[in-house]
Amino acid sequence: MEKFLELISKEMQSAFEDAGYDAALGKVTLSNRPDLCEFQCNGAMAGAKKYHKAPLVIANEAADKLKESAVFSQVDVAPPGFLNLKVSDKFLQDFLQKMSESDKFGLQMPEKPKKIIVDYGGPNVAKPLHVGHLRPAIIGESVKRICRYAGHDVLGDIHLGDWGLQMGLIITELKLREPDLVYFDENYEGEYPKEAPFTISELEEIYPTASAKSKSDADYKAKAMEDTFKLQNGVRGYRALWKHILNVSVADLKKNYDNLKVDFDLWKGESDVHDIIPVMVENMKKGGYAYESDGALVVDVKEESDAKEIPPCIILKSDGAALYNTTDLATIMDRMDKYAPDKLIYVTDKRQDLYFEQIFRCARKTGLVKPETELMHIGFGTMNGKDGKPFKTRDGGVMRLEMLLNDINEEMYKKIAENKTMDDKEAKKTAEVVALSAVKYGDLSNQASKDYIFDVERFTSFEGDTGPYILYTIVRIKSILNKYNEQKNVANPEIEIRPAENEAQKALMLQIAQFNAMLEAAYEEAAPHRICAYIYDLANAFNSFYHETRILTEQDEDKKAGWISLLMLTKEVLETCIDLLGFSAPERM
Repeated sequence: MEKFLELISKEMQSAFEDAGYDAALGKVTLSNRPDLCEFQCNGAMAGAKKYHKAPLVIANEAADKLKESAVFSQVDVAPPGFLNLKVSDKFLQDFLQKMSESDKFGLQMPEKPKKIIVDYGGPNVAKPLHVGHLRPAIIGESVKRICRYAGHDVLGDIHLGDWGLQMGLIITELKLREPDLVYFDENYEGEYPKEAPFTISELEEIYPTASAKSKSDADYKAKAMEDTFKLQNGVRGYRALWKHILNVSVADLKKNYDNLKVDFDLWKGESDVHDIIPVMVENMKKGGYAYESDGALVVDVKEESDAKEIPPCIILKSDGAALYNTTDLATIMDRMDKYAPDKLIYVTDKRQDLYFEQIFRCARKTGLVKPETELMHIGFGTMNGKDGKPFKTRDGGVMRLEMLLNDINEEMYKKIAENKTMDDKEAKKTAEVVALSAVKYGDLSNQASKDYIFDVERFTSFEGDTGPYILYTIVRIKSILNKYNEQKNVANPEIEIRPAENEAQKALMLQIAQFNAMLEAAYEEAAPHRICAYIYDLANAFNSFYHETRILTEQDEDKKAGWISLLMLTKEVLETCIDLLGFSAPERM
């Protein structure tokens, strides 16, 4: 199904062509003067120089060709040559009816779907999720859902940090505390225990303790590095301990991500590519890409067109140790081999822009990806407190993600409980749903690359550009539909959308008609904030219509049925959009 603006432009392009001008002049855009018209075309000004005619003359000639148009109900020419347009109510009605009858509201599906991998999350095992993990999880999940809805084959990968020095630190500290554990007996040949010798709480205390010791005690750090080496070289007991660390950590991570309604198809980590690094390095050497510089193995990635210095990509340190660069490049190699993706999307802090520029250039130069493979980095900004500094706890520490979500849930529960419209159990369940919308919408409504203020009071408000406001709008529509169904004693009746009866209804219909163009842009730009902007405008348009129209008390049953059909479509579009953002709406609030 063609996009609404494309159809309007086609009509205008035909008019310019019929008047003897270049059809390209007939491009139509949304009006920047909604008090005058709904759409506009400025092509006459662009054509004046080419055809040596006054733009007013060109505009009038094009307008004359639209007198019998089924698309436009009004075509006005304004000096010096603007074409001010209003679409016909029947044309708009037909378009929305087709949307309501089409799969995905008529969104065009790709002829050849792409295979896409979205790399987001990136937590280190053995450490609790904190507020810094919020943005990659929320943005990555939404980008994954948008790509899928747009018709592509998408995999989400958490890309765990599970293989570096932190593993050696945990093993070293555990060996210090419990030296008699069977894992440290080099002569032990039996099966290792199925149960881990620690809980997640103990593990989360062990790592920071070990990390702090390594910074002040050189001998301790040397032992940790030695234990890391043993782990990575396959010492049985250390590998068994590592699996325990992984299992305990992943179980906790899944619980926390589940609370965020964030889901991963792949639970891969740095460890998954450890064994293919030597092969990759050897290929880079043989290909003449990698060479030694100050003892390290590097690949030059600078280009002649660079305006700033792009340092070489380090593949191995002087002591032969791998780096994040190494595992990320090996991961690309592994993904290309196992999944052959057409596109790789990485969601990380924007301060890693240069890092990913190096990685992407290196992957292309060394042939790890095909020339046509798309590599995209979505760099996100910082989530700050009201003081404008990175979000912290009251005592200045980094807040655990679990604590943040609990605080939001509590704040939302207080607001819902004050209304006294539901029992305590339902109020708590509803509060969790609405609180998630507050957190996710509060984040996603900002362009990903921008820093933003995490304002609990504003995000949990039922008014303004917030998640709870969007949900309140959906719940209001649900309530009207339920009451109508009770009146008619039928659920979701088969009824058609009617032409607009008033300006508020037409404004709502025009907003719905923009869905496909918005979704296409959100996919192309990997930009969830476009969906947020759209549904905020859609919610406002509905609420204006609602306040100006007596829907359920309307005596004309056909008119009322047409409104109900429009509300059903509005609700479906809103619910689709919030699902793409990663949250849902309750039945009542």
